[in-house]
Amino acid sequence: MSSLTYITEISKNSLLSLAENKRRTLLTTLGIIIGVSSVIVIMAIGLSAQGLILAQVNKLGSNLIGIMPGKSEDKGPPATVFGIVITTLTYEDALAIKQANNVPHVVDVSANVRGSEVVTWQANQLTADVFGTNVGYLPVEGGQVAEGRFFTDDEDKSVSRVAVLGSAVKNDLFDGNNPIGRKIKIGTQTFEVIGVMEQRGKVAFQDYDNYIFIPLNTMQKLIAGVRHLGFIRVKIDKQENVAEAIADIGATLRERHGIKDMSGANDDFTVRAAAEALDALTTVTNSLRFFLAAMAALSLVVGGIGIMNIMLIRVAQRTREIGLRKAIGATNSDIVTQFLVESISITLLGGLIGIGFGEFLAWLIAQVAQALGYDWQFIVSPWSIVLAVGVSMAIGLIFGLYPARKAGRLNPIEALRYE
Repeated sequence: MSSLTYITEISKNSLLSLAENKRRTLLTTLGIIIGVSSVIVIMAIGLSAQGLILAQVNKLGSNLIGIMPGKSEDKGPPATVFGIVITTLTYEDALAIKQANNVPHVVDVSANVRGSEVVTWQANQLTADVFGTNVGYLPVEGGQVAEGRFFTDDEDKSVSRVAVLGSAVKNDLFDGNNPIGRKIKIGTQTFEVIGVMEQRGKVAFQDYDNYIFIPLNTMQKLIAGVRHLGFIRVKIDKQENVAEAIADIGATLRERHGIKDMSGANDDFTVRAAAEALDALTTVTNSLRFFLAAMAALSLVVGGIGIMNIMLIRVAQRTREIGLRKAIGATNSDIVTQFLVESISITLLGGLIGIGFGEFLAWLIAQVAQALGYDWQFIVSPWSIVLAVGVSMAIGLIFGLYPARKAGRLNPIEALRYE
């Protein structure tokens, strides 16, 4: 008998044996199905999340630099991220950074203070994010005014009570009415609406359509009651000049804050490029993705133990059959091979079903995320499929080996006497 005929015959007998017990075979594969689908889903979510992060940073711009108050470790966030108020940045710092003799490659600077306030128009009321900023906001952050206009530098300096609405705020507050020239209340202060921003959606995980933009000085003096800034964002002329600009910004702020140590160890601010944030987030998501995938893969081991138990039961149930096959000439190797093929077939079947189920769940998650307004792509890595199939077959081989060898070692005379 040729090798091909031998393998074909063994496989045929194994599949017929599995087909005789469809329910048991399906239940046996359940652990493998769950494990493989979990690995597929987690890997897909990780890839899609990374794609979302990359898209968000690209929307914001790779030639932007963020400055936040408070010192942070090289790879860690500044303390303000955790809600700690630090007052080391001022508008004068932003103006100094904007000077070309301090930072030669600067295009413009956006100085910002953000807060949440109750906003009222007639009987309508909502809670919105109020974004106090300067006229550098549009050149730096992007976005377009759809109706009316943005406020001017003179309005900022004179603490004018003017406001520009995000598109979602306009829709929620004015119910289709024209807001330009209307008076609204932000907290206890009355503002005139002078513009509405074009719909922009979520950028860098911030929903700009739900913002109300007011002049920075107005925000500091009338709404927040502060002199410091929440953060500064700087636009640089070219991405290749970002590193040099970061060094220039650091030197400028140290000189202004009286910090003599130029190493950065005693800085009371944090300067980061958008690309650095992307690298940090990618590192975190990679680590989390592989950790969760490893945890999900544990269910494959549990499934393998289940398969081993079922195969041991099958050996016991088919003892007389094994004895009969040996009596008519089957070798130990023939018996071992048949049971290994059965074990691998079960896990391969579970792996294929798990891949299909995992891809469906990943697609469903993508649809839900897109419905919620996120730029979430359905991505399934071919490597995750290859890995899932390979691991499931390896599980079948490893956990099927002991039952198969036990079947192969059965004494044919004692097996024929087995009841």
